[in-house]
Amino acid sequence: MRNERIEADTHENAGLERLRRRLTPLKDALLGHAIYREINSLAALRLFMEHHVYAVWDFMSLLKALQARLCCVGVPWLAAVDPQATRFINEIVLAEESDEDGQGGFLSHFGLYLRAMTRCGADTGTIERFLGEIRKGSSVPVALAAVGVPGCVGCFVRQTFDLIEQGSLWSLASAFTFGREDLLPALFQRIVDELNVETDGGLEDFRYYLRRHIGLDEGEHGPMAVRLVMTLCGNDETRWQGAEEAAVTALEARRDLWDAVHATLGKRKDASGRSS
Repeated sequence: MRNERIEADTHENAGLERLRRRLTPLKDALLGHAIYREINSLAALRLFMEHHVYAVWDFMSLLKALQARLCCVGVPWLAAVDPQATRFINEIVLAEESDEDGQGGFLSHFGLYLRAMTRCGADTGTIERFLGEIRKGSSVPVALAAVGVPGCVGCFVRQTFDLIEQGSLWSLASAFTFGREDLLPALFQRIVDELNVETDGGLEDFRYYLRRHIGLDEGEHGPMAVRLVMTLCGNDETRWQGAEEAAVTALEARRDLWDAVHATLGKRKDASGRSS
């Protein structure tokens, strides 16, 4: 029995290492993406946030999809099949959905992001209308179309919900763990710090969001999420292959979003140069 467990652990670790090797060039390209060199003004940061907020929102949807499939969230209650996985995901949900807000209360990370957008003057009108459509019962694709989100945002969110609706549990966990975490580099944080000084503290709420989100990802949520993927995939080669492809697809979707936002920032800069 002990030898079988050692063999299974070795297979899990091999699957994880292979997955990480496959993802390394994709993650490096995202962390070094040219978009960060374009975010050199408050106007550019606002435009970035107006696009990125949808990725923050559908990250929460991906998380809740995992919780719904790993835990009992209905009535009558039944014990979850995997108590360890239940513990992992509920701990992550606790912080992501109801973190300390820095003002004596509690707020989701999406709520922190919206608060930061409002304080720095970014437009929250479209995302709020989108959420209004969702509350009225519209499907995600219908709501996206109804409020006229940018095409790149619509593609990104639809890809996430395709995975939520059709993907395996281990694919969901892998996309969440490797395709959505730890993708804002230290360079971006330094840019925000510099712009915060220029705006006399106008980005303090955004800096707080970054500290909470990135700090929890690195210190707590990241390792828990990796453990979850390893638990779900085990020594099943087919599951590891599915997890790898889901993570690759998620990173490629983020790259496509960043490419489109970068292009939009470039066009605005060109238009501003011509008008001046």
